[in-house]
Amino acid sequence: MKSVKDKKVVITGGAMGIGYATAKRVLSEGAIVTIWDLNSEALIKTQNELSNFGRIFAHQCDVTNKERVYELASVAEEEMGQVDILINNAGFVRGGELHDQPDEIWEKTIDVNLTALIYTTRAFLKGMYERNFGHVVNISSASSTLGVPGLAVYTATKWGVWGFTESLRFEALKNGKTGVKFSSIHPSYIKEGLFEGAELGFPGKLIVPLVKNHDVIAKAIVESAIKKGRYSPKRPITVNLNTRLRGLLPDSWFQKLMIFMGVPQSMKTWKGR
Repeated sequence: MKSVKDKKVVITGGAMGIGYATAKRVLSEGAIVTIWDLNSEALIKTQNELSNFGRIFAHQCDVTNKERVYELASVAEEEMGQVDILINNAGFVRGGELHDQPDEIWEKTIDVNLTALIYTTRAFLKGMYERNFGHVVNISSASSTLGVPGLAVYTATKWGVWGFTESLRFEALKNGKTGVKFSSIHPSYIKEGLFEGAELGFPGKLIVPLVKNHDVIAKAIVESAIKKGRYSPKRPITVNLNTRLRGLLPDSWFQKLMIFMGVPQSMKTWKGR
């Protein structure tokens, strides 16, 4: 997809963070956008702010409610005509070791970060298949490339997002739908937002520095994934070392390297949004 001009885009979790930054980018390039978010106040504020950049629709949506997702998918297609790009950005995170949070928190983590992607993707994929055109972008995480203490369930969902995205890509190819693309995005810790305060130890933070803001990830979504068709952009790009080194090193060496990089302590200073 060479350009997002005149493309119709749905962004979940679009009122804040990566979703907001991505909506702003694609609107400024001539796309028509629908944002969904659970936070009604942030949704109204964002719609008002971004309406200066182009046509934007906004609807309150709990992406774990499949009836609401399917209802709003029909609304998006009515308001915009069709949906060319789906950006599954809505996310939920709670830190803590496995016994630090009740079951309900871990269930919500799975429901928002993984199960909801099944609903949203099913809602729009049929239309993309019919037109043999479209792009689904799923926000995964750098934690999909390694285990992170204090984020076990979150990490499990992000490993799942990567596998889900790749599997759908192969399904599309198998079905001859070469015009339907799939990408996963893998951000490391961002200075602001959901992961504010989290940071790798020394020397890890020198090799994989903090992402300075949400627009860095928005740029990866628009420029690398959508326009260039990259399968799994990682930011910073040194996150790619995780997969490279995991393949090259004996597993025990890789585990020791992650300890040396300060991964086990990275959530100790986490504050979040």
